[in-house]
Amino acid sequence: MAGAVASRLAELGLTLPAVVPPLASYQPAVRSGVYVYTSGQLPMVDGKLAVTGKVGAEVTPDEAKELAKTCALNALAAVKSVAGDLDRIKRVVKVVGFVASASDFTGQPAVINGASELLGEVLGDKGVHARSAVGVAVLPLDAPVEVEVQVELVEG
Repeated sequence: MAGAVASRLAELGLTLPAVVPPLASYQPAVRSGVYVYTSGQLPMVDGKLAVTGKVGAEVTPDEAKELAKTCALNALAAVKSVAGDLDRIKRVVKVVGFVASASDFTGQPAVINGASELLGEVLGDKGVHARSAVGVAVLPLDAPVEVEVQVELVEG
C-alpha cells in the first residue's frame, strides 16, 4: 500500500525519480540523527539537464521556476534514499536555492518558489520551511538552478 506522500505525488501526476548520481566525490543525501541533508540537486531528468544557461538571459524566470520544481523532486528522491520512506518526514526545515543569474537578474526568490511550492503541494504543512534564494555566476554543468533541502524525520 502506498504511503500518504506517494499517494499525493500520484495525485499531482508526479513520479519520484531515481536518485541522481553524484557528479563528484559526495553523497546525494546524508542522515545525521533525525535530520537529512541533501547535496545540491540539479534539474536532471533521465540523467541530463534539459536546459542550460543563465536565468534572465538564455533561460526565462518561468522556465527556471519549473526547473526548481524538478530540483525539489530530485531532493525528495535523495531524502527517500536515506530515510527509507517519505512519510517519515516530520517537516522540511530549510531550503537553499541557487540561481545562475544574468548580471541584472534579481528575481531569485520567485524562481526558488518553484521548489518551495512543490514541497508544500506534496507535504502540506510539513513542507513549510525557512529558505535562502541566492544568485550566483555559474552552477555545475551550466545548470540554471540548484536546490538543497534539509528535513527533520520523525523518530523511530
